[in-house]
Amino acid sequence: MFSTKLEGYGCRLASFVQKASCLCIPLSSLSFEASLRACVEQCEKTGCIMQRCFPACEFSSNALSSNGSWYMHEPLYLQWKQWDCLSDCRYYCMIDREIERAALGEAPVKYHGKWPFTRVFGVQEPVSVAVSVLNLAMHFQGWLSFIILLWYKLPQKLDKTSYYEYTTLWHIYALLSMNSWFWSAVFHSRDVDLTEKLDYSSAVALLGFSLLLAIIRSFNIRIEATRVMIAAPLLAFVMTHILYLNFYQMDYGWNMQVCVTMAVLQLLIWAVWAGVSNHPSKWKLWTVVIGGGLAMLLEIYDFPPYKGYADAHALWHATTVPLTCLWWSFIRSDAKYRTSQLLKKTK
Repeated sequence: MFSTKLEGYGCRLASFVQKASCLCIPLSSLSFEASLRACVEQCEKTGCIMQRCFPACEFSSNALSSNGSWYMHEPLYLQWKQWDCLSDCRYYCMIDREIERAALGEAPVKYHGKWPFTRVFGVQEPVSVAVSVLNLAMHFQGWLSFIILLWYKLPQKLDKTSYYEYTTLWHIYALLSMNSWFWSAVFHSRDVDLTEKLDYSSAVALLGFSLLLAIIRSFNIRIEATRVMIAAPLLAFVMTHILYLNFYQMDYGWNMQVCVTMAVLQLLIWAVWAGVSNHPSKWKLWTVVIGGGLAMLLEIYDFPPYKGYADAHALWHATTVPLTCLWWSFIRSDAKYRTSQLLKKTK
């Protein structure tokens, strides 16, 4: 996430010591990976890359020491500076490296699992942030319209509860969705270990619960004991995977396999159910399933960001905005349909 002519490279990707002296490393003697690592490590210690220093990496007047990075000597409540400082160091070292790669005619590569993006007002991935916020807003609007439908438009039982048996599940789904898109926006704004783990964990939790919801609704499971028997192993797997990512290893490849598998399974379940069901709004479900399947290809077949702003992941986020609107429309239609079916039976 994280200028320069290659001729006379003399001092590129070296770092400033005490903001003045330059450590000179010939390009031929270091691989790009090693030079990037050296650049970031030196920047963390000095707060500068060549003549360029960063406000977030200003030295503390009482923290000068030859051991470790400067911010580790700050009081605990000031160690948040590490986020901005490390992020700036990684970003500008990455930018220098990409300029050098472009000069050699080489294609962009990923850094820390992500493509190199152009920052806008300090935001690392502005397009992804914008569409993540838009997705969050669409889920909130959809959830709100669902609540209004249940409370004010559809008939209720004598105890003022809804006839719709899946109400609680959709409420949980809405909260998990908004939580996931919130952390997606935060993560794409500033990529640090904490925001990365929160984003990945919330996405896995949402996918796991969405799969559970697809199973329960498609098979029309209304008995609580049966729901628990189905939910227990699935939620146990999801929690184990989240703990694995957070406390053992952030394995991007394995996480992608898990997420794609859960996403494909729920799309297949919804597709089969739409094919055999007489639901009056199944065309909405078909549209979401087909659109979601096509959008998933953007996650699988990745490509670098266009002009440094929009990559395949950002476009995937954008495609989910209209699909989210249609999805909540289907949920409302399902609530109306199931309520009418149950009222007919009671009469």
